[in-house]
Amino acid sequence: MLLSRSLLTLLIGSLLGAQTPSPVPVELTAAEKQFQATLENVTLAGFYSLGGNSQLKEDRYVIERVSKLGDDLWKFEARIQYNKQDMKVAMSFPVKFAGDTPVISLTNFTVPGFGAFTARVLIYDGAYAGTWASAKPGSQHGGTMFGKVLKNLTPTKQ
Repeated sequence: MLLSRSLLTLLIGSLLGAQTPSPVPVELTAAEKQFQATLENVTLAGFYSLGGNSQLKEDRYVIERVSKLGDDLWKFEARIQYNKQDMKVAMSFPVKFAGDTPVISLTNFTVPGFGAFTARVLIYDGAYAGTWASAKPGSQHGGTMFGKVLKNLTPTKQ
């Protein structure tokens, strides 16, 4: 069964057992500091589309924090609330910067249990938007996603 949630849910929720290196303090540029502050204790609330279907489906992700591990690699600490489960996960993703705009940039990125995906999701000025697709040759599984980055009123429960 193909999971019809957007790529972020696939990526964050599927690597529960994945090990990520402990963050080592690294020097951050001004844009990186802004990115880290933008994704501190937030909820990404928005919509995604699947394939050529214009029908939008609701999306929601809780991100506790992000931290730079080195070069273009960032650790995302998040909570996934899906199918009546609440799971805390940590995963590492490549993030590139187009000037002052961070872009989660995945190319044939393997998600254990779900396959490989390609995605570009940018985060800017309180919003996120992007595209995602299965990297499997001939697959029509993919779509777009967009929404707002909302600060949580209280820290997420540990």
